[in-house]
Amino acid sequence: MQSLELSPLAWIVSTCLLGGVMSVVIAAFFALNAQRKWVPMLVSYAIGALLAAVFLEILPHAFEVATSVEAMTGTVLFGILLFFTLEKLVLWRHCHGDHCEAHALHDEAHCPDTSQQHPVKFRTVTQQVPNIKVQQHHHHAHDDGRSGMMIMIGDTFHNFVDGILIAAAFMVDTQVGLVTAIAIIAHEIPQEVGDFLILLHSGYSKKQALLFNLFSSLATMVGGLLAYFALQTVQSWVPYILSLAAASMLYVAVADLIPGLHKRTAMKDTVMQISLIFLGVASIGLTKWWLEG
Repeated sequence: MQSLELSPLAWIVSTCLLGGVMSVVIAAFFALNAQRKWVPMLVSYAIGALLAAVFLEILPHAFEVATSVEAMTGTVLFGILLFFTLEKLVLWRHCHGDHCEAHALHDEAHCPDTSQQHPVKFRTVTQQVPNIKVQQHHHHAHDDGRSGMMIMIGDTFHNFVDGILIAAAFMVDTQVGLVTAIAIIAHEIPQEVGDFLILLHSGYSKKQALLFNLFSSLATMVGGLLAYFALQTVQSWVPYILSLAAASMLYVAVADLIPGLHKRTAMKDTVMQISLIFLGVASIGLTKWWLEG
């Protein structure tokens, strides 16, 4: 569209800044209102947006600018295995052992009657949202902020990577950049809700939790700017970065978010999940149509 005449750098800066701040503010609204039933709805929508961004925008454009289709599909495969390995090494998890804040929240919220610990998936927000009333009397209610600090470190790194992916997408095409940014923001909001609540559970005040999340979101800007100036001189890396972005989104949606939805098996929940997933897909499709119009 002619109205989208901005430089790639301007788009990168604006989407990284506004997207990061917007996702934190919206997440804070949901968290402070403590409406746990809203979080699975956000997760369902995020799944649809992630999958649509991968298959309708990112991969098609990666194939267009790539010199080899096999190299791109191989990169996607490598990316999925890489993210699985990183998760197993606890680089992108919220905790290191079985007995930690995130596991405690999962057990309280979803399986209070079982003694068996269940691993917390990376970015599986529905496994991170605690029962606020129960937490107030739990022996893990405050841990001197250790869990909150761990979350901030992991979230800052993830936001930095998101900035790199957004920058790579905008350097290919404005439309690809916008769709990628929308998908990233869509899955960041429910994740930020879980992080916000865990910070509160760790003993941080509401003001501290909000400020720490806002500070962490600035890593998106840092990643975007560094990627912009680095990829200016290494354009051949762009299709590979896009393929890694696709792998990241696929892994988050399929390995981390979708299993959480299977915990809610009622017909009403199933219909709601499917409807919101399709809504996520439709929002990306409509964005694509609008940008091409």
